[in-house]
Amino acid sequence: MQTYDYILIGAGSAGAVVASRLSADTTMRVLLLEAGPSGHPWTHIPIGYARMITNPAVNWLYSSEPEPSTNGRRLAVPRGRMLGGSSSLNGLAFVRGQAQDFDSWAQMGNPGWSYEDVLPFFKRMERYEGGGDDRFRGRDGPLRVTNPRPDDPLYASLIAAAGEVGIPYNPDYNGAVQDGIAMSQATIAWGRRMSTAACYLAPARHRPNLHIETSALAEALLLEGRRCVGVRYAVGRERREARAAREVVVSAGSINSPQLLELSGIGQPDRLSALGIEVRHALPGVGENLRDHYAPRTRWAVGAKGYTFNDLGRGVGLARQALRFALRRDGMLGMVAAPLRAFVRSREGLEAPDLLLGWVPMLMELTPKGPRLSRESGMTCYAHPMRPESRGHIHITSADPRQPPAISFNFLSSPVDAALTLQAIRVARAIMNAPSMARLQVTEIAPGTDCTGDDETLDWVRRTAETTYHPVGTCKMGGDPVAVVDARLRVHGIGGLRVADASIMPTLTSGNTNAPSIMIGEKAADMILADAA
Repeated sequence: MQTYDYILIGAGSAGAVVASRLSADTTMRVLLLEAGPSGHPWTHIPIGYARMITNPAVNWLYSSEPEPSTNGRRLAVPRGRMLGGSSSLNGLAFVRGQAQDFDSWAQMGNPGWSYEDVLPFFKRMERYEGGGDDRFRGRDGPLRVTNPRPDDPLYASLIAAAGEVGIPYNPDYNGAVQDGIAMSQATIAWGRRMSTAACYLAPARHRPNLHIETSALAEALLLEGRRCVGVRYAVGRERREARAAREVVVSAGSINSPQLLELSGIGQPDRLSALGIEVRHALPGVGENLRDHYAPRTRWAVGAKGYTFNDLGRGVGLARQALRFALRRDGMLGMVAAPLRAFVRSREGLEAPDLLLGWVPMLMELTPKGPRLSRESGMTCYAHPMRPESRGHIHITSADPRQPPAISFNFLSSPVDAALTLQAIRVARAIMNAPSMARLQVTEIAPGTDCTGDDETLDWVRRTAETTYHPVGTCKMGGDPVAVVDARLRVHGIGGLRVADASIMPTLTSGNTNAPSIMIGEKAADMILADAA
């Protein structure tokens, strides 16, 4: 058994950040454990997410339980399993969320998490070269963030169409206000993915005080009384233990962090006892408060030729796209998953947007080998509420750490979520049928022009919608009965143990969750160092 100052479990969006920041102090010995490999060749190319979304070598490939809200379907829940975690296989969109997200966290009893508190960490982490206001944007951080210009005629048509229904163009939705339609800012630079593995871990890996173990599955935390003193983990068939002189930080993500706590005897006593796990600390909120964005994908045929990647990315067109990427580092192979997005208010009088729409310039088909381009030319527009109130849960079903937990989303259980989902679809239809879209010869494929009533539209949502892969909240931050960590991310009732990843979010942020997860890593490292001092 070896002893380190800090042990970090999970090298994902937040964990890689914490490891980089803590190991910058060369007097601290840091162990970073990652269940997956060091990486994958496809992770460097942006379009590689299409090849890794079903790859078990780098993806946990979880799935949810069948539920009425999904018409009995199991939904795919991909999660990154390599250095960089989901930042190494996600759709690369960079969305901080809006100021109201973080102000609400502070109002829930989490001092230090208001927008003014977290903004310095957002600025510290990014190197943004897309203009904007220096009050809001960082210029010299490790994470490169780019903002493409809306030059493509397809995107220009969508922006004009949004303007025709009252949605203005916003050149920087991560700046002063989020409202409007915009090109998606992305963690892409020089045609390469900017994951936390590339931006945080790669520059730190040479440090002699940072030890990184890959293919290392954490099986249980080591507890002595009410203090966490280390971790038991497996590398292949070999079991190992490591001790932490200062702290253990769990950054395994919204699925694996509650799983590890429950495997260690921290959680709901009845649930753990039924699985034969010794209860070490009763903490009823572990695994509860699960939230995600439940997003129907509206589908649209485009009759005009030469606009979508269904036309531009097949046959000889694909060879041209490959050459374009090789020479210019852009085009189909170098794009963010949804290059255009709109943040919209569902009604007048709201303080901030509450709906998100995102456009993908192609139609895809799911095959056993993963998503493939459809032969039909078109585009996809997903539309959903940004701050859903429906809450689910994640819990282990076995004491075996290799068995996946049960994931129950409980989508649309809040009537507000159902109403806002319908409104998001109405907004998508309004934009796609606006005058500026006429030259593209757009026609609705799904849900279809004959699907207009609320009940039948919601039935279509239950039959077809997927998540946008943003699970959060299962180790909720706060001081209420279902909170798992306090405002300094310390696990309630257990010394020497913190959680630092998207699982600590009390509510969903307004948009993609990768940027807030990286911010959580930055802020966690700052608090750990401050407490150590």
